[in-house]
Amino acid sequence: MTSQLETGALDKALRKLKLSGMLETLDARLSQARAGDLGHVEFLLALCEDEISRREATAILRRQRRARFDEQVTLEEFDFKASSKIPAAVIRDLATLHWLYEGSSIILYGPVGVGKTHVAQSLGQLVIRAGHDVRFIKASRALAHLSGGHADGSWPKRPAELARPAVLILDDWAMRELKATQADDLYELVSERAVARKPLILTSNRAPRTGIRCSRTRSSASPCWTG
Repeated sequence: MTSQLETGALDKALRKLKLSGMLETLDARLSQARAGDLGHVEFLLALCEDEISRREATAILRRQRRARFDEQVTLEEFDFKASSKIPAAVIRDLATLHWLYEGSSIILYGPVGVGKTHVAQSLGQLVIRAGHDVRFIKASRALAHLSGGHADGSWPKRPAELARPAVLILDDWAMRELKATQADDLYELVSERAVARKPLILTSNRAPRTGIRCSRTRSSASPCWTG
């Protein structure tokens, strides 16, 4: 049986190694081992899995903060019954993230209130849980951010910042006509992401073309819908 002295030494060692995931479950795992539910190898494996779980959870929270979502939402919370025009099968297919690994971008378009932003952020959450970085930003703020770089000489760094995440979500795309400089800035950003095969998710109240439900990216057709 493990003595109190040995337990204290183990606790101290885990703290020194910064293995807080193991620390949080140490007493419970020791109880299981003392009861004969865990052998030596099983005990060590269980502690390692506890530490891995803690680190993965911490990494997800860190990526969520960096994403700067307006809301922490999921597809499970999405009301697919709100409109018969919402293609539930297409959205669930997007949840497999095949488009991420293909380097394909997505355009979600339709009227206000249909749930475009909810779906976009939910897909972003799935990307984060798959271990990748995401950035969510209103298109108008992205344009202002890029434009500000011309004034203070930091422009080269600003597209690079938005090009870094695996997925960039630009919300409320094409709300108003772009100025020439804004169009140039967006072209540079989109081009840099396209070269790296990093997808964009765009939400817009405007359809790319009248009468169609999909917009074609450089690499493939991307599903979208009208509400």
